[in-house]
Amino acid sequence: MKILVIDDDPAMTELLKILLQSLTKSIITANSGKEGVQLARQNEPDIVILDMMMPEVDGWEVCRLIREVSRVPIIILSALDNPGMVVRALDAGADEYLIKPVPSGVLVAHINKLVRRSKVENPLYTPAYLE
Repeated sequence: MKILVIDDDPAMTELLKILLQSLTKSIITANSGKEGVQLARQNEPDIVILDMMMPEVDGWEVCRLIREVSRVPIIILSALDNPGMVVRALDAGADEYLIKPVPSGVLVAHINKLVRRSKVENPLYTPAYLE
């Protein structure tokens, strides 16, 4: 499984990389929205974990740009706990919206659920860990 983490906070991307190593060794990180969109297009991840509040290209725009070219599952991981923000993120194409801090087991469960769902909805889809 290939996971792309996009967050402008390098400490957060490093923490998520450490937490998710039990799932896969293929974790790609980006510390800007622009870099995240480029990496999503180049690497075709199995799932994207995305922060909303980033300078220049924010999470809503990143989500929209990824959705233009991919159906990859997108989990929003944000400190913003506002129903309007959740609605806006889901309308932009996100599949899940989790509030920071989230227990690592909960995050892993959501990742596994979305990857399973992607595989079922798209029978031609073969996650990297099954290849």
